[in-house]
Amino acid sequence: MRPLRYSINVTLDGCCDHREILADNDLHRHARENLDQADALLFGRVTYEMMEAAFRPPTRTGAMPDWMEPFARTIDAAKKYVVSSTLERVDWNAELVRGDLEKVVQQLKREPGKGLFVGGVKLPLALAELGLIDEYEFVGHPRLVGHGPTLFAGLSKHVDLKLVSRLEFDSGAVALRYEPRR
Repeated sequence: MRPLRYSINVTLDGCCDHREILADNDLHRHARENLDQADALLFGRVTYEMMEAAFRPPTRTGAMPDWMEPFARTIDAAKKYVVSSTLERVDWNAELVRGDLEKVVQQLKREPGKGLFVGGVKLPLALAELGLIDEYEFVGHPRLVGHGPTLFAGLSKHVDLKLVSRLEFDSGAVALRYEPRR
């Protein structure tokens, strides 16, 4: 069974708004390495549309720093599943997913391969509620912003986690990787 991995950038005061995170070469390299551990990406509508707007070619020359290009190529090439009840269609190497989320994700996890990768806020909340996430990574950034959105707001039950690795970046950000205690 291939694992479902979740990773998100978050400020020390809990904000996971991507516009508040200071991106750099190390963080994009790490994110690319995360994507390389997956056969497919699982996105909700908002994350899919955000990533598509930022990284789908053609991008204007000079639109992004050179160090961002490897991540852009990796996410562009990745197979994507998009969970949405409002989108009529998707492309960008993507397939629209509808129906019972638990059954659909369990089926995707049963397929052979390295793993699935999920990002975003709302979809991971639903997946955590269903106990479907096999690994959580929180990249904590040394910044306070004073607003949300925050992670897992409304979670109905505790998810106890066990630390499995820690990686520090020159920027002061720290990637903490956890597995659920089952």
